Amino acid sequence: MNRGSQIKELREKMGMNRREFCDYYGIPYRTVQDWEAGKRELPDYLLRLIIYRAEIEHAIKGESRLSIDDNTSSLDT
Repeated sequence: MNRGSQIKELREKMGMNRREFCDYYGIPYRTVQDWEAGKRELPDYLLRLIIYRAEIEHAIKGESRLSIDDNTSSLDT
């Protein structure tokens, strides 16, 4: 699974549309759109940071863990 697909899967599991996700993380809409379409490559370190933040926030809220198809994350919904 490419990183663009992983970010899309994470966004959907968080229950956010693309605009909400962009506003939440402070990432330009067009950038996320291009990542998901495979037009731009999402840096690996940034994917790990986004996943880490999502994991921490879910843990703080006491929600079930998120899960994306990648070894980068141990998230599980």
